[in-house]
Amino acid sequence: MDLAGQVALVTGGGRGIGRACCQALARLGATVIINYRRSREAAEGLEKEIVGEGGGARAYQADVSDSAAVDA
Repeated sequence: MDLAGQVALVTGGGRGIGRACCQALARLGATVIINYRRSREAAEGLEKEIVGEGGGARAYQADVSDSAAVDA
């Protein structure tokens, strides 16, 4: 599967299953948006890892369970 030119938003992307999903999507060519609520260091570390391997990634903090934060 080729995801070049696609953008993937992964909530909880800094750790655990979300991290693994971000890594897999990046390997398939997607630009990955790593959403995190509290795990800033993990998310930013993953962003650097993906970019360092030639992929596209950006870490963003947001609590997606808070509708006001989602609307902002």
